[in-house]
Amino acid sequence: MKKVIILTILLLAVIIAQAQTTNTARPKLDQNSIVKDSSGMVYPYVIWQKMLQSGDYAMKSRPMMKDGKPDYSEWEFMIVPQTAQQKAEKFARMPRPADSKFFTTGETIKPFKVHDINGKKVEAKDWAGKTVVLNYWFIGCPPCRAEIPDLNKLALKYKDNPNVIFIAIALDQDYDVVDFIKKNPLAYHVVGDGRYFADMFKIHLYPTNVVIDKQGKVQLHYSGGYQNGPYWLDKTIQESEKSTSL
Repeated sequence: MKKVIILTILLLAVIIAQAQTTNTARPKLDQNSIVKDSSGMVYPYVIWQKMLQSGDYAMKSRPMMKDGKPDYSEWEFMIVPQTAQQKAEKFARMPRPADSKFFTTGETIKPFKVHDINGKKVEAKDWAGKTVVLNYWFIGCPPCRAEIPDLNKLALKYKDNPNVIFIAIALDQDYDVVDFIKKNPLAYHVVGDGRYFADMFKIHLYPTNVVIDKQGKVQLHYSGGYQNGPYWLDKTIQESEKSTSL
């Protein structure tokens, strides 16, 4: 009987210990957190926040050690770079960007002609059998500017593929866009004074990104700065490229 009582007490002690471990406070990451890299360098809040927003870094946390044991009341944070594979896996786990209010998946878009700021034409006939990526934006839009580096990487990935066309339609006047692009190059056909083309689809949220497949049908459309937006743009482009041309 005594053995049963002793075993019961030991079992209860284990259960209580597990409960205490499970109920430890989750680490709180905010502007007061101390964030370091692997070398021990401490990053200011505004810096590590931008690093995380870029998607190129991830944050790891672990409890501080005291007397050789983890102290779950205090945590330390380390920011670590992500490989291209790690980023792709993370973005794949994230939800697909929500559909915009301005297009319908599967709807056919009538091609239109534009002139970019360098005077190059993209004719309606140029859309035939091509995958077309549209980016609606304006200079004063922070999420529009934030996504430019990733959009550039995507456009440069397909720069030697004549079957993929990238068109960035800015609301701003040509001369303002030209000045902006000098310091912030965008590897798309950049179109200025594009409010007419935004009004065609009643677009009023920015950025709005759209992928139109080889059959002229909308396959992806979203508004706002999604961290995994470029991942889904690329994924949709690849799916279009695998489909049968007209």
